Amino acid sequence: MAGLELLYASQAPGLRRPQDSLLCFVHWQLVTHQYRALGTGDQPGPNERKSELLPAGWNANKDLYTLRYKSTDDRRELLLKAIMVDSSMILNVLDCSSQQVADLTLTVADYIDPEHLDDFHRVYKNVEELQTRVVTGIISPLGAPKEKTDPKKEPKPEKKVPPASTQDYDPLRIPPWQPLGGRQPSWPDPRDPFAVGGDDLDPFGGRRGGMIADPLRSGFRRPLIDPSSGLPNRLPPGAVPPGARFDPFGPGGGRPAGPDPDHLPPPGYDDMFM
Repeated sequence: MAGLELLYASQAPGLRRPQDSLLCFVHWQLVTHQYRALGTGDQPGPNERKSELLPAGWNANKDLYTLRYKSTDDRRELLLKAIMVDSSMILNVLDCSSQQVADLTLTVADYIDPEHLDDFHRVYKNVEELQTRVVTGIISPLGAPKEKTDPKKEPKPEKKVPPASTQDYDPLRIPPWQPLGGRQPSWPDPRDPFAVGGDDLDPFGGRRGGMIADPLRSGFRRPLIDPSSGLPNRLPPGAVPPGARFDPFGPGGGRPAGPDPDHLPPPGYDDMFM
């Protein structure tokens, strides 16, 4: 409680009642939270200046204390009124700029020992609890002012590093699909109303993908047919015109790659032994 002992010693001759000691503690809490006393009464007086000490005549009335405070940054001005009701002190603090009010009720006997008003080291009880109640009850709700800092000592803002892309830190990210060969398929425009049912009109996919697998247009590379297969000698050049439908004389050198044309039976033919 740095500073409270010196404050109490400066006011010791005038601390005649337990509530005086309690209000002295409340004043010290306001000082530690960057408020300074201006004077007594509801209205400002002449030649007022901010001070960490209690103003003259602050405890002239044993049942009502009225003090005014101003923050060190001159942005807030408080009006403190402490009213004694039986053995309790009711604290009422008004922020004059925002008209915000905070209240706190303290039982004097819970925190002040009336038998040791002249001994600072024995007059206060439950100091941590008292400090917490004063701060949370009348200081924090009004917002304590910030201390003035030297701009030369303020830390420089750190440079923000741009976040990494999703591909760098998302282990569950699925890369976009790319078709074999790198060429995108010519998908129909889904907004085209005439594209609906187009696959039914063209099942072999002359315009689009189609719904029936055509083995001759499956995309697999087919080997060239040797017309001389099965003959003792090779046919002379030009014996088979280009593009002619020609069945080789003998069996081919092997099955062509891709699906067999027989995989697609004739329409209406249902024979498991075909």
